[in-house]
Amino acid sequence: MESSPMIISASPHVHSDRTSKKLMYDVVLALIPAFLVSLYVFGLSAFIVTTVAIASCLAFEYGIQKYLLKTPVTVWDGSALITGILLAFNVPSNLPLWMVVVGSLVAIGIGKLSFGGLGFNIFNPALVGRVFLLISFPVQMTSWPIAVANNTTLADAVTGATTLGIIKEGVKYGDTISGLSTQLPSGTDMLLGITGGSLGEMSALALILGGLFLIYRKVITWHIPVIMLATIGIMTGIFWIINPEQYANPVLHLLSGGAILGAFYMATDLVTSPVTKKGMVIFALGIGVITVVIRLFGAYPEGVSFAILIMNAFVPLITQPPSSGRAVVIAAATSLPLPGSVLPNAPRVFPCASGTSQRCF
Repeated sequence: MESSPMIISASPHVHSDRTSKKLMYDVVLALIPAFLVSLYVFGLSAFIVTTVAIASCLAFEYGIQKYLLKTPVTVWDGSALITGILLAFNVPSNLPLWMVVVGSLVAIGIGKLSFGGLGFNIFNPALVGRVFLLISFPVQMTSWPIAVANNTTLADAVTGATTLGIIKEGVKYGDTISGLSTQLPSGTDMLLGITGGSLGEMSALALILGGLFLIYRKVITWHIPVIMLATIGIMTGIFWIINPEQYANPVLHLLSGGAILGAFYMATDLVTSPVTKKGMVIFALGIGVITVVIRLFGAYPEGVSFAILIMNAFVPLITQPPSSGRAVVIAAATSLPLPGSVLPNAPRVFPCASGTSQRCF
């Protein structure tokens, strides 16, 4: 009888003695420089929003697991902490705190635990929360405090548009890029963080340094961030060459908005991104293309969050395209297996034929 081939699932698998908790806290360390810049620029507001987001994510994960799902509480594995930080990095520092709490509930309750928890969620939880807030509260989510260096007070009511927002609205009403130049921050300001936007749209330099730390620590590889950013740079560069008065230069597109944050910290999420190098290339290309299409031709000035979530949905297909009527069944595990590690309670992977009553992927 012909033996059935075994197929490794799309869940993260690596040969490593490092736990998921260690990986998570490496990401936290990598985000500290960007957080410090946001404190310098936005002051106490940045600290309060981040603290509320973290506390809410931890509380909701604990409460839902303990009292609703009746499952082991995994709140200290670091994943909820990172979700809170990344959610805070994706909202304005002057966002009403109750909205931050609502976003945290959606991120943890819907984006993560509804799929079974860490290792089983399809979409990046922080981005699920962010997109929910953007669609539900568009005015509050697009009212950004004006960046003021060495700000030690709460963010006030003085708000301004982001760099991409200025370009989107200006071009829409007939302005040219050169005509908008006086309203746009310099490359140095965008690199250092003296610009409007969410907490995670501040210093591109701080985010890049943190991303390089993650690559050095082998938490992520270079494939997704480099290819995603290269795709954005090349595509926007082509449009800029064709019509520099309507389309901004690629440097501006790379240093503004959520490109750097998304490339290093959200698109590279171990659970929701491909594990093969070929899959990473396809995944990153898709994110880059969708981001540029939304930025240049869509209704929103920024498209990174939507692009990542859309490509998250394609990860199972990218990782294991359907072939010869075979698929895999993954038995649920009680904890997240690190990529490739052999754990006693790791998901069991075995073949199944098409047409079976079992759930196949």
